[in-house]
Amino acid sequence: MFDVAVIGAGMAGMATAARLQARGLRTIVFEAHGQPGGCAGFFRQRGFAFDVGATTLVDFEPGGVGGELLEELGLSLEGELLPGYRTWLPDRTVTLHRDVEPWREERLRQLGSTPAHLRFWRLLDRLANVFWSASRAGIKLPFRRPVDVLHAARCIPLTGLPLARHLNWTMGDALRAHGLRDDAPLCALLAMLIEDTVHATLDTAPLINAALGITIRGAGLTRARGGMAGFWRRFTERYRQLGGVLRVGCAVTRVSGAEGDFVVHTRRGDFAAAQVVSALPLSLTARLAPEPVTRVVRPFLQRDADALGGALVVFLGVPEDEVAGEDFTHHQLLHDYAAPLGDGNNMFISVSAPGDTESAPTGFRAVMLSTHCELAPWQGLSTEDYESRKREAENKLISLARRVYPTLGQRAVIRETGTPVTYQRYTHRPLGAVGGVRQRLTNSNQHAVPHDIGVPGFWLAGDSMWPGLGTVACVLGSRIVAKGALRRAHAADAPLPTPRELKSPLSVSRR
Repeated sequence: MFDVAVIGAGMAGMATAARLQARGLRTIVFEAHGQPGGCAGFFRQRGFAFDVGATTLVDFEPGGVGGELLEELGLSLEGELLPGYRTWLPDRTVTLHRDVEPWREERLRQLGSTPAHLRFWRLLDRLANVFWSASRAGIKLPFRRPVDVLHAARCIPLTGLPLARHLNWTMGDALRAHGLRDDAPLCALLAMLIEDTVHATLDTAPLINAALGITIRGAGLTRARGGMAGFWRRFTERYRQLGGVLRVGCAVTRVSGAEGDFVVHTRRGDFAAAQVVSALPLSLTARLAPEPVTRVVRPFLQRDADALGGALVVFLGVPEDEVAGEDFTHHQLLHDYAAPLGDGNNMFISVSAPGDTESAPTGFRAVMLSTHCELAPWQGLSTEDYESRKREAENKLISLARRVYPTLGQRAVIRETGTPVTYQRYTHRPLGAVGGVRQRLTNSNQHAVPHDIGVPGFWLAGDSMWPGLGTVACVLGSRIVAKGALRRAHAADAPLPTPRELKSPLSVSRR
């Protein structure tokens, strides 16, 4: 029997399993796909390694949430520490510096330096500083017990407590309060950053979550050597060195039993475990979990049924000279202030680092072009209509990316495109939805799906739960789940008190 079985080998699942394994528990991870990664996954083709979701790791430096995970596992991260990236707006470019002072100067110079702008940025800086610190200190939401509130109070300094009044604000509310909601360049930049990190709009994104999302550069962005393929190779090697078991290509069909006696049923046999962690999207968890779990999560699924989104990604293997001439390897573009975001109007470009031969053969670079999209237009298409739509999207993204790299794709040796249909086929996510749900006031923070749903020994992890989307959020969630699973494992191993101990006044007072 395993102490903990983890379902899903994405960032949250693997981080949870590795933490527990490093602490002495016996763990096993099941992954339906042929390799780990989930929404931070990869694929290889002809010497290239392409990231299919996340292209950077957030806060994996010493002292950060991810850095703490690596330290706990005795693992180092090799890669390119990004100094920031460049945003291309319709009428200007803005450099999003990682370092604080250059970024403060840049945003005032390019986005406005009026008293209203200064007050707005002061508010966002304060929110980001306080709540990044709280996240690193282990704040846990939603509050389920008084001890959660007490712990949160310890994570937030007294000077930061007044910021809690903004819990019911959206980013749009903050912009309106400062008279900036009609400032097109400022709103466009914020909207792109929020779409990438919170998957919401200015007027629906919770202000605190959005403030964290637009400041992720300050927490440190790293592209691992070899991209996510390189990261997962090193991470899984370490997990197995610690004694962990990873079963890829092993889909879980259902979970039965209860704490201390769970059975994970797969197409390759049944596995017993004392506890179970589901690191799958909530809808998949509901399909395979025991009935008490399904009953608890069903209302969350009904609430967030309209909060799912997809992505389009073009993967290019190109000669080095097609991406030469830029001092940044990552860029974000917006082409029309008046058009809706997504479908190429805003897009992200990620290019492998020069000399990273784990990502591309010598003389070549791996390029990922990504944009968000709705799911519905990709459903129910005939084969012919699907291929036509995919080619149109591919050509559009490459054409728009040539604003940064004028000859991009002209001599590509690899040219592939991923759509919601692709994600559905290879990641088994319903309708090909990527990331967690679009965050809004009604489904985040105190209204988020908790890791501990009240079913003993059954835990939830991943981007469907608090704090939500992105590598840093999933790593933070893994810390919360691992801590809870360890506590229950140690409680189960504790010897039962003797009759004499039960009668002892001292044992009564300790309770």
